[in-house]
Amino acid sequence: MRVLGRVLAGLMLMAALVSGSAEAFREDARLRGNPNAPVTIIEYSDFTCGFCAKFFQETWPILQSRYIDTGKVRYYYRDFPRADQGPGVVGALASRCAGEQGRFWQMHDRLFSPGADLEAGSLAQDAERLGLNSRKFLSCLRDGAYLDAIFADREEGRRWGFRGTPGFVILLTQDMSGRQTTPVTVPGAFPYEVFQEQIEEFLRRSPGSAPQPSLSKHSETTTGVSVGGVR
Repeated sequence: MRVLGRVLAGLMLMAALVSGSAEAFREDARLRGNPNAPVTIIEYSDFTCGFCAKFFQETWPILQSRYIDTGKVRYYYRDFPRADQGPGVVGALASRCAGEQGRFWQMHDRLFSPGADLEAGSLAQDAERLGLNSRKFLSCLRDGAYLDAIFADREEGRRWGFRGTPGFVILLTQDMSGRQTTPVTVPGAFPYEVFQEQIEEFLRRSPGSAPQPSLSKHSETTTGVSVGGVR
């Protein structure tokens, strides 16, 4: 809890936050959890990022079991390749191409698992293991049809102020169509307790919940707040 206290003590205003833009809250099929969950988390990530893999392997399983699988949080994934070409972009393409055949999350989980390989031959083997049509999958990779969408995700993340990965936005689901409360950004693979603190605070504010005093000692503004500190 001492570490958590130091992290939460680093809350600061986020000047680069996009102001209430519907584009920043756009929805697509890369969703986990109950679509009607009261709280939403959006992750910006790169399949070559060590901190992203650390989050997936250590923090994600707890979030999934306690919040996503219980219907309290819905979870979106956004691409944030750190380079304009190379393995990070290939991984983003692979997950999107798998998504064409209804296997986005299966490919996502595979690419963040230990031993994953972003070479074309290994991706083809992964596609077969996931039951994909390999010909369609490899054709999708070669065509690069999702490149513009991938880099649009990255630009969206930059407007939130993220300059590296992973980055997370936590907000009330109702505010995706018109913000009334301040989103929180988590710029890094912080421990589970940091996410828990913020999620529980938003659950207290969600429609139908009993009014509760805020846990945060920091005043909100219309620009949003960011959890600061060292990953």
